[in-house]
Amino acid sequence: MPPCNFVPEKYQSYSYERMLKIREQNVSPALRTFYKKPLLLHQGYMQWLFDYEGRRYLDLFAGIVTVSVGHCHPKVTMAIQKQLARLWHTTNIYMHPSIQEYAEKLTLLLPDPLKVVYLTNSGSEANDLAMFMARLYTRNFDIISFRGAYHGGSPYALGLTSIGPYKHGVANGFGCSTTMLPDVFRGPWGGSNCRDSPVQTVRKCSCSEGVCHANDQYIEQFKDTLNTCVPKTIAGFISEPIQVQTGFGRTGSHFWGFQTHGVVPDIVTLAKGIGNGFPMAAVVTTKEIANSLAQNLHFNTFGGNPLACVVGAAVLDAIEEDHLQKNSEDVGTYMLLELAKLRDKFEIVGDVRGKGLMIGIEMVTDKDTRHPLPTEEISEIWEDCKDMGVLIGRGGLYNQTFRIKPPMCITKKDADFAVEVIHTALERHMERVAAK
Repeated sequence: MPPCNFVPEKYQSYSYERMLKIREQNVSPALRTFYKKPLLLHQGYMQWLFDYEGRRYLDLFAGIVTVSVGHCHPKVTMAIQKQLARLWHTTNIYMHPSIQEYAEKLTLLLPDPLKVVYLTNSGSEANDLAMFMARLYTRNFDIISFRGAYHGGSPYALGLTSIGPYKHGVANGFGCSTTMLPDVFRGPWGGSNCRDSPVQTVRKCSCSEGVCHANDQYIEQFKDTLNTCVPKTIAGFISEPIQVQTGFGRTGSHFWGFQTHGVVPDIVTLAKGIGNGFPMAAVVTTKEIANSLAQNLHFNTFGGNPLACVVGAAVLDAIEEDHLQKNSEDVGTYMLLELAKLRDKFEIVGDVRGKGLMIGIEMVTDKDTRHPLPTEEISEIWEDCKDMGVLIGRGGLYNQTFRIKPPMCITKKDADFAVEVIHTALERHMERVAAK
């Protein structure tokens, strides 16, 4: 494990056993924990997390892609400490300096005409508001999203989310339709020449560099959705630029994920890494669309509060001053290429994909059938990585994809350590299989 000169404070709260008991009795069972023995984390610093016993972990999941510049980043911590002593809350009925300062700083990073921001508290709330604004502005109702998309778990945004386990069997999604996701590994079209990524899928295709025939096929599927599932006019189409969180420099090549596609959306929603773990989000749009919401009252008690705005501004400063977009490109590309070597070595590593520090490793029984590796086998590999000091996420329709989205401050030495741990975990898995 790479060295770290940070020494965590001594843990002084309840015992692990008491924490488990309280969790079982007083915390909603809907809030599930990772791992057979849930981690009790005590402190964090940059790319590192420390548990109650002082054990150190390399965090490759960043609080579900939320800690963008590093746990307790000194610049962000100092900014919020100063604001805590000055002013916490006013609501939007009064002006305070930080909301204007942050709105200007944020919108300067977005292309014209995306210059009007509405600050909220979470990504689900931001997507709710974006849906509402699209419907108000267009005077239409239907919205299309991609299958496999996650746009939030609130009753309104849940209609856009297209992942079965998030559906609760109650009415949701009125006016929401889905269309086929262009997936060059698991979808019907596309292959080894179709990705905007340093690593291509191993599946072959008839496309040539710069000419993707699969693109035309997926567009035809989208046209079919327009012709069969929605009225002639719709309120909008919502899409993650890549089906995970892509903003704030994480892709490396661009600051915003949508810029990789050469388009300027009418509305952009921002959350996760916007506050480095502080609860905040934003909807950025044009003046004309923003005006549609001003025809009647709309209010947000906590959105754009002084603390959030100061944190958001400090995060943007840290990204620039620490050159984290460039680091995402350099370290992310390096890590992708190293992980691709594991794909070439292990039959169960079906696909390695991503861009910058946004990486997925899809686990399969074999590369020909692409059947998802059984959950219990994936879990064993996942647990082994944790036991060796590396925390990674899980995702995908079958929970078969390891998600690597670390704080953007990680180094190449960290990447080497992570790849070595994953390699060891895969070898241990193959030994277990051979011993059966």
